[in-house]
Amino acid sequence: MEDDDILDTPDTADAPNNPDALDSPQPRPQSLMLAFFGNHVLEEEGDLCVYSGSIIDVLGRVGVGEQAVRSTLTRMVNRGLLQRQREGRRMYFGLTPQATRVLHDGRTRIWTQGAVNDDWDGAWTLLGFSLPDSWKRQRHDLRSRLTWSGFGALYSGLWIAPGKVDVAGIVSELGLTDHVKIFHAQADRTTDIELMIRDTWDLESIAARYVTFDKRWTAHLGTGSWDDPIGTRLRLVSEWLWTIRTDPRLPARHLPPAWPARPAQETFRRIAEQTAAPARRMARELLETTPSR
Repeated sequence: MEDDDILDTPDTADAPNNPDALDSPQPRPQSLMLAFFGNHVLEEEGDLCVYSGSIIDVLGRVGVGEQAVRSTLTRMVNRGLLQRQREGRRMYFGLTPQATRVLHDGRTRIWTQGAVNDDWDGAWTLLGFSLPDSWKRQRHDLRSRLTWSGFGALYSGLWIAPGKVDVAGIVSELGLTDHVKIFHAQADRTTDIELMIRDTWDLESIAARYVTFDKRWTAHLGTGSWDDPIGTRLRLVSEWLWTIRTDPRLPARHLPPAWPARPAQETFRRIAEQTAAPARRMARELLETTPSR
């Protein structure tokens, strides 16, 4: 299973009609579910499981119905992302190691790396692969994981990412080590890096995501008071992950002037800061949890 299946939030539905709703796409229930666990389980001390009724309550605040929540929980258990734990007649759900890894990766991408790459050292990671024509699923999985890790297709079987990316673990996890070659290199001075970037990545599409995110959420900054901080923060994180998913963090000095990732990130972090403490307080009131066994 690839990370973009877990984190992607396609723009196929309207936002729910509530005071904090934005004129925005409705994220997939699974993306919202993982954002929920990332916000309110991963950050807590100790391993916790959350009562299904609490999850239904919180996701209902962002427009996900009870049946959709229950089917998503079942599907995520079957995919190895959540674990069930029964306490009497109640069912609780907690994170598996696989989901914890995905959420830690997302947290690093959001808070440690950020959306703007000002400290690029000139290094590139190149990955070449050749897979049998019949391996369509393996090819899809590899390309999806490479995209999340910042790679773009330089040529059909040669992908490139800025910086020294440790991608060997991904290749091994997919069982493709014997079919992949990885190199770290510097571009020759005759290489037009800006032209290569434009040819390899869809900069207009990446920029449009940032512009849309920034415009949508800036309109709701206002006084910094949020009627439903837990729901707002859930949507905020889920949408931000979707916004940055296809951004490889290209070197800022080789991007077009006024690259919109910077103001969008500032908007995201301002709202994240404003909603963090209120969302935690609301979570303590709303969520019924139990230690994971």
